[in-house]
Amino acid sequence: MKRPRLATLLTAAVLALLPTTAHADVTYPDPQPVTGQQIIHDPTVIRLNSGGYVAYSTGGIIGARTSKDRVQWDDAGNAFATPPSWWYDYSSTADPWAPDLSYRAGRYWLYYAVSSWGTNHSAIGVATSRTGLPGTWTDHGKAFSSETTDAWNAIDPALVRADGRLWMAFGSYWTGIRMVEVNPATGKAIPGATVAHLATRPDAPYAVEGAYVLKHGGYYYLFASYDACCAGVNSTYRIRVGRSTSVTGPYADSTGKPMLEGGGDLVLASHGRFIGPGGESISQDKGKDVLTYHYYDANDSGTPKLGLNTLGWTRTGWPIAL
Repeated sequence: MKRPRLATLLTAAVLALLPTTAHADVTYPDPQPVTGQQIIHDPTVIRLNSGGYVAYSTGGIIGARTSKDRVQWDDAGNAFATPPSWWYDYSSTADPWAPDLSYRAGRYWLYYAVSSWGTNHSAIGVATSRTGLPGTWTDHGKAFSSETTDAWNAIDPALVRADGRLWMAFGSYWTGIRMVEVNPATGKAIPGATVAHLATRPDAPYAVEGAYVLKHGGYYYLFASYDACCAGVNSTYRIRVGRSTSVTGPYADSTGKPMLEGGGDLVLASHGRFIGPGGESISQDKGKDVLTYHYYDANDSGTPKLGLNTLGWTRTGWPIAL
């Protein structure tokens, strides 16, 4: 990993001294330079036990990228050679969205959503692999689902462990971000488990999605993408965060405004050519937290591309992109 530039270090130092406010006027950092296959959407990245990195993303049959150094990325096909048949129950084109990649119990776990635009007839699937590489995944079917009678949307999964238990954040429009407990043995939601409510917006269409929960110090941090994606240079995605001492909330920003009332500190927003950052996930690499996301490149007709930034932490315990 390259050392931060002097300007980045100075920005971090200044931010550490700022009062804890959700409205600090800051300049957002550019993503770290990457080469090779940069086109990606809703990325999730992990450093493999065997060495190198793999990224999975929306598009095709869960698109795959590999890298030796987290800088040069190569196209590696898809997670699956063919779509599992049950996907067609939720998408006529069997097009999966927003994967989440993690490692536990000697296996890599891949969660993903299958749905169609504009409906909450959706499902989250789960697959496992010993290596984490494309072409090695065994699909285990649905981990959780939603129907048009539900007040939530089962897309954008993200797993987190808390106090010896396993939880999955998920959700989108249809009242925002939710969370359900998962059986660690099966990787699937516990039948009848309470669906907690973590974040929403005050007004329809409740535009908050793409959740990721990270434990740091004594808090759980809920990152989410606010506003609209998928419109190229017209996208308005931005990444916000709140925190809680409990994984199921309540989450609030640095001013104390609850995320259930639209609160959330800005972590990253559009700047320069980097439009609509979101679809985020976070991984640990060499002792650092790494924020992974897509942005739309204003210098390349709004093409979605890979964004990577190290996360720093202020002395008051709030994340900043470096």
